[in-house]
Amino acid sequence: MTLEEKIDCLSTNTAIPRLGVKSFGSSEGIHGVVQRGNEEHHREPIYTTQFPQPPGMGETWDPDLVRQAAAVEGSEARYISEQPRYDHPIYMLWGPQADLARDPRWGRSEEVYGEDPFFNGTMVVNFVHGLQGDDPNHWQAAALLKHFLANSNEDLRTKSDSVFDARLFWEYYSVPFRMGFVDGGARGVMASYNAWNSTPMAVNPILKSIVEDQWGVDVLSSDGGAVKLLWTDHKRFPDQKAAVIACLHAGINQFLDTYKDETMAAVKEGSVTEAEIDGLLRRKFVISLKLGLLNPGQEFKPALNTASSDAQPPAGVPASANQQQASAEQTSPEPWNSDEHHAVSQKMALESVVLLKNENNALPLDKKAIKSIAVIGPLADSVHWDWYGGYPPYAVTPLDGIKAAVGPYVRVNYAASEANQAAIDAARQSDVAIVVVGNDPTCGPDMARDWHATVDGGGTLPCTVPSDGREGRDRETLTLEQEQLVKQVYAVNPHTVMVLISSFPYTINWSEQYLPAILHMTHASQDEGTALAKVLFGDYNPAGRLVTTWPSSLDQLPPMMDYNIRDGRTYMYFKDKPLYPFGYGLSYTTFRYSNLRLSKASLHGGEELTATVDVTNTGSRDGDEVVQLYISHLNSKVPRAKEELKGFRRVPVPAGQTVSVQIALKASDLAYWNEKENQWALEGDRVDIRIGASSADIRLHQEIPVQP
Repeated sequence: MTLEEKIDCLSTNTAIPRLGVKSFGSSEGIHGVVQRGNEEHHREPIYTTQFPQPPGMGETWDPDLVRQAAAVEGSEARYISEQPRYDHPIYMLWGPQADLARDPRWGRSEEVYGEDPFFNGTMVVNFVHGLQGDDPNHWQAAALLKHFLANSNEDLRTKSDSVFDARLFWEYYSVPFRMGFVDGGARGVMASYNAWNSTPMAVNPILKSIVEDQWGVDVLSSDGGAVKLLWTDHKRFPDQKAAVIACLHAGINQFLDTYKDETMAAVKEGSVTEAEIDGLLRRKFVISLKLGLLNPGQEFKPALNTASSDAQPPAGVPASANQQQASAEQTSPEPWNSDEHHAVSQKMALESVVLLKNENNALPLDKKAIKSIAVIGPLADSVHWDWYGGYPPYAVTPLDGIKAAVGPYVRVNYAASEANQAAIDAARQSDVAIVVVGNDPTCGPDMARDWHATVDGGGTLPCTVPSDGREGRDRETLTLEQEQLVKQVYAVNPHTVMVLISSFPYTINWSEQYLPAILHMTHASQDEGTALAKVLFGDYNPAGRLVTTWPSSLDQLPPMMDYNIRDGRTYMYFKDKPLYPFGYGLSYTTFRYSNLRLSKASLHGGEELTATVDVTNTGSRDGDEVVQLYISHLNSKVPRAKEELKGFRRVPVPAGQTVSVQIALKASDLAYWNEKENQWALEGDRVDIRIGASSADIRLHQEIPVQP
């Protein structure tokens, strides 16, 4: 390779045309491959399977389903990469997002699985496994985790400093990343804009000393514009050239910023050696090798799929939901039109639904007893995309899904808003009112053009609605402004069900107090309306669980820039009673827990025990239960959380039957980071093993001694 070719390959384009080497490219992909098209490059949009936003994927509490969804994404990325008509390699998907939702005001909490490190790490591991495949040497696609590290504020993110100690680094903020690399096998990561303890992440020494050397990561990517921010916002360097040189020395080998001329000049003057460039690229081409781009004939072989050729939505989906235009390309077996991918999408949408309230069994609704139903609200007839989502092959809105479910014999009265008494009239004329409310994940209709430097934000205009958030802008309030519409509807129809489709928590205290039923979903699923209708009318029993603590007031939260979660963040350290606790969710049936037994009477270093509990469905409907294992340290000599999630399983339990659920617990998961010795330490302790239906609903517990 020439020096020019080497420097070119430090971008996202790793192609070497002269040598016939293909690029692994890049695409966003946290809940579906993103190919929205590009007018400048005359690239048409490509429709791909779109799953719920990551909090919704998390709310399934089903790691295997997350793995299946990622496998769908990986297969679609490889399909696009290898189709000559697309001519667009996107073997590397930028996902999963391994950050933690430590604060519900964070504008990008829509991109992560939840607030708990073990939970998020489990989902990250399964996403990576699904995306890359089961063969560690022949990948289907490549994962690039974002954004390392502690990147959970948008306002002033271009120069902010996340301050916390080494214990929180090892025990909280880095956990999902470490699990994704060490347990999942991911080999790529993107550094975040912020600093950690005064050192910007793009030049932080831990990129080499920990991420590369200890966790085996090969691609260290800067974020878009991050190199420039090192001297304009962080004030660490005098100019772009100095910042580029520092990034190269820190191990960055993928730039999303201006770097080529600066790198060439640095090599010529000797501040960066060509041998150093070689070392950076050697790691990067490991990814190409695993993807089969350097050894044709040895690449990943996808399984045969059952793609349909008519590009139609799956059974039960209204034809009006199909967003594609008839074209010659629709006759080819695109994987996003296959029954297999549709089935994974619909299962993900169904499992993500969380039942927050169901007073007096208001749900499910009886279609035979209903003559009319009102479908009301600004989100009732849309499926919202977000900044990191693509275009689906079809999209079923709540209104579409409900109409398809009730058929022609039930009158559906639709009203988008309260304008001209439309919502009130629709509610009055109906037996039941379904009010669909929530946030706008793009924070306005023109997100792509709303990037502006502001004195208080992260590079974007303020959201029109204060409770909205997005990349570059944190939420100013947790108040759901559209709750006013809910109040109006409930005033004229006591049979009102709130469907909250949102990327993050809201302080819906009024609705929780008065409404008979509340459901929660996240945005962007192509099967949103189908899943909602199945839950509303009892064709599916919801079992989703919350992945963050929902406060009842903004006053319950520490200041936004307080990164020391011990000051009252997450269920582990929350000081007040929340509106809804972490792990919370209801069902149309009830479950009884009994007979907790542990496989060991004590736990020693290097060992693992199994906790087994019997779960009985005491209701009349089949349903899934999410069994959660928490631990609490009773005699620790160092400060510990009130409780910590260390295992969980979502299991189907038929009505009237009992299943035994087993959850493993490793002694290593009980260790803490000893800052003095700079290593993990398992102390002599007594630990309470707690089994329950949420972090606040512990049904059984048993204490055991722990020894190093």
